[in-house]
Amino acid sequence: MMIPRFQICIDADDPHLLNRFWAAAVGYVAEDHHDQVTELLAAGHLPAEEAIEIDGRMAFATAAASRDPGGVGPRLLFQHVPEPKTVKDRIHLDLQRGLDADGRGIEVERLVALGATKLWDGQQGPSTWVTLADPEGNEFCIS
Repeated sequence: MMIPRFQICIDADDPHLLNRFWAAAVGYVAEDHHDQVTELLAAGHLPAEEAIEIDGRMAFATAAASRDPGGVGPRLLFQHVPEPKTVKDRIHLDLQRGLDADGRGIEVERLVALGATKLWDGQQGPSTWVTLADPEGNEFCIS
């Protein structure tokens, strides 16, 4: 049996904001959909209100995506949803950097500068991590 390829889909209020944050956080490349959106608009297959201009490039108004430049990691898809985040996430990402405490502190500072919020330091036995939240409050850990 073949292992399926998958993408991680994240609901968002502002998919473009989260896409920029996560692409920078994990070293991914934000996908440029300018040509596709322009062609769909010209052909009448995409209503004008479903497109948006960002930094001079056309994009889908309600979705944005990033990919691993090496083609190994899963694609990240951020999609707009109308309802706000109301409860703790039942799933979250762990960024396993293999850093010592000093290196982890530098990485946390970098992520906070990108828009994350540090929530707390965690420890279970010898394992330690830092829990943060992305710009929309989705929790993730650095371990």
